[in-house]
Amino acid sequence: MFKLNFKKDKDGLIPAIAQDWRTNEILMLAYINKESWNETLKSGNATYWSRSRQKLWKKGESSGNVQVVKEILIDCDEDTVIFKVDQIGDAACHLGFRSCFFRKYDIESDSIKTVGKKVFNPEDVY
Repeated sequence: MFKLNFKKDKDGLIPAIAQDWRTNEILMLAYINKESWNETLKSGNATYWSRSRQKLWKKGESSGNVQVVKEILIDCDEDTVIFKVDQIGDAACHLGFRSCFFRKYDIESDSIKTVGKKVFNPEDVY
């Protein structure tokens, strides 16, 4: 397996941005470590490190909303990656939205507006 010398934070993590490989829509931000990186390369499905649960998180293992990795981009400092993914299932967000970035700050009105539509009810899934 290809090994990089990622510049990790104190917990051994780097940010991983999931982006739709067809539309370029940003779906979510999560974190990876060496173990989740290797599992992603091995399986072809995005696998992250859950900071809250302190364990590997295979995206979609509960919801069925799997991310098949089509391409991986690495930034110039080797401290962030972009997983260009085929989002299987309707949503990347655990709150039921396609993207975790479903809210928009409106500068003029100094307010936050929901701009995405819910595609599933999290209570039915988790």
